[in-house]
Amino acid sequence: MTILSAQNVVLPAASLGPENPLAPLRTQRELHRVENLAELPADLRTNIEYGQLHSPLPCLNQDGYDRTLVETALPALVLENDHVRATVLPSLGGRLYSLIHHGTELLYRNPVFQPANLALRNAWFAGGVEWNLGSTGHWTGTCAPMHAARVDGPDGTPVLRLWELERTRNLVTQLDFWLPADSEFLYVGVRLQNPSDADVPAYWWSNIAVPESADRRVLVPADQAWRYGYGSRLDLIDVPHYEGTDLTYPARHLRAVDFFFEPRADEQPWIASVDGSGTGLVQASTERLQGRKLFVWGQGDGGHRWQEWLSPGLEAGGYAEIQAGLARTQMEHLRLPAATDWHWLEAYGRLTVDPAAAHADDWHTARTAGATALSPLLDGLGDREQQWQQIADAAPAEVLAVGSGWGALELARTGWAVSAGTPFTADTMTARERAWLPLLDGQLPATLDVPDGTLVAWRELLEAAEDNWLVWYHRGVARHYDGDEAGAVEAWKRSGDNAWALRNLGTVTGELSYYERAVELRPDLVPLVVEAITAALDTDATRAEPMFEHAPDDPRVQLLRVRYALETGDPAAAHQLLAAGIQLATVREGANPLADYWLAAEEALGTNRPVPARYQFGMGGN
Repeated sequence: MTILSAQNVVLPAASLGPENPLAPLRTQRELHRVENLAELPADLRTNIEYGQLHSPLPCLNQDGYDRTLVETALPALVLENDHVRATVLPSLGGRLYSLIHHGTELLYRNPVFQPANLALRNAWFAGGVEWNLGSTGHWTGTCAPMHAARVDGPDGTPVLRLWELERTRNLVTQLDFWLPADSEFLYVGVRLQNPSDADVPAYWWSNIAVPESADRRVLVPADQAWRYGYGSRLDLIDVPHYEGTDLTYPARHLRAVDFFFEPRADEQPWIASVDGSGTGLVQASTERLQGRKLFVWGQGDGGHRWQEWLSPGLEAGGYAEIQAGLARTQMEHLRLPAATDWHWLEAYGRLTVDPAAAHADDWHTARTAGATALSPLLDGLGDREQQWQQIADAAPAEVLAVGSGWGALELARTGWAVSAGTPFTADTMTARERAWLPLLDGQLPATLDVPDGTLVAWRELLEAAEDNWLVWYHRGVARHYDGDEAGAVEAWKRSGDNAWALRNLGTVTGELSYYERAVELRPDLVPLVVEAITAALDTDATRAEPMFEHAPDDPRVQLLRVRYALETGDPAAAHQLLAAGIQLATVREGANPLADYWLAAEEALGTNRPVPARYQFGMGGN
């Protein structure tokens, strides 16, 4: 018997805090940049050059979180039978938080909820299985709610369905968690619907956190992999040996690295992480989901620091990630045709392989042993997918959680036909979404003091709307998104003397006077003050000093005080600030400003004190 129930997961959790109201005119720096495109196969190069996202709009950034952990009850939906218990977090991107097989946790289950700056919108958290779609990076919905409902499964058991509109691509995303009564595997049916009349770049990676230990090995049906060492190169290497190390043992890597495995054409796609006894988690799928990847933080100071940062209080061990994607690498986007949907079925569960074979020095022996142990599952996946497809369009039988109203708002504008299985009803719209409805009739009342994220797909409606400061502000953002910088500047100037348009003018034109006036209007807005001081330090440090006088007490401002001290010839003050301790909650993956400034201060002072461990966030490598 399979049971679906609503429960709570209680754990120490940091607050997500408010969204950043400043328009994200550009994405954050993306680590996965490839500079050796000319050396790559033509199809790989084409996919890398296609579909890159240059802004997370209409979404706003989530950078208001902190690092204060408070015991918190997170809503959860649980599917369980006599063998497996799967816990899903509908308010946090549908994360598969836990997967327990006969009392043993198969995933890396984070003991806390601690956001950090790794996603397209900034906030991300480690652990479980994350569903990444939209564009290279952790998706815009990873820390946002999804709709959830019970659906009657093809075998009569309850299916947990989650769905939402991915707003950067306007793709309808559907996840069906299915645990048949006698099954030792959790099945996840995934469907991406493109309801528009245009092709859309598609991107998907199921990001699976698994425990990392010296005896754990990754098994995958591949003999080659594309290695990315965070040095802007993709290089095809042989599996398993690379630079004197068996790359399939995550704990043997000294620094952060990605391995995108080349799938073997004669085998179904799967990937597993097994311990010394040959037991661990396996993920397998039907053919659509071809890509497989291993990511490790590495055993260096930076890798250890990131693991501690993402899992405060972690006492032993860490995690690695095994992943599954639509393309071969995470730098690629595929073309999803208009009015088309793609679907596939994933399976998650325990794999047991003879340990001598799983850890054999001969790679062919190891991976073949994994495939042989998996053959009953792999042989039945196609039939399972066909069974799931029978209910993929079934209407929800019972609503369990409500996501956003953005899908309903887009349907009000477009009239798109979407599956009855993923309804976006008008009653899901909150005041935030309903505030845009008048624009369908040519007006957008300027009743808000703080503008929301611009609906860049609504540009034609914005251009035709009745003028006011808010309409001019949104026109400018939409024009900038479409590459019309001159038109954006004109619109923001016509928007008038408001902090939002002035900040955008400062960002785009580089003229500090715009930022200075914006800060005068909103000195309480930390993200604005941080941007303004940064802009001043980039061009004329003397103009940063007045902004510091009334700047909020915030770690981001403290870091800028360090930079200011260094750039104005006072390394002793910089060292004093750093030595006192700065906990920068939003330190970015791949960035290490705390260590960089420490070393700069030491060099200027002629001293050689080592960088404190708390400031070591470097990912290293090339």
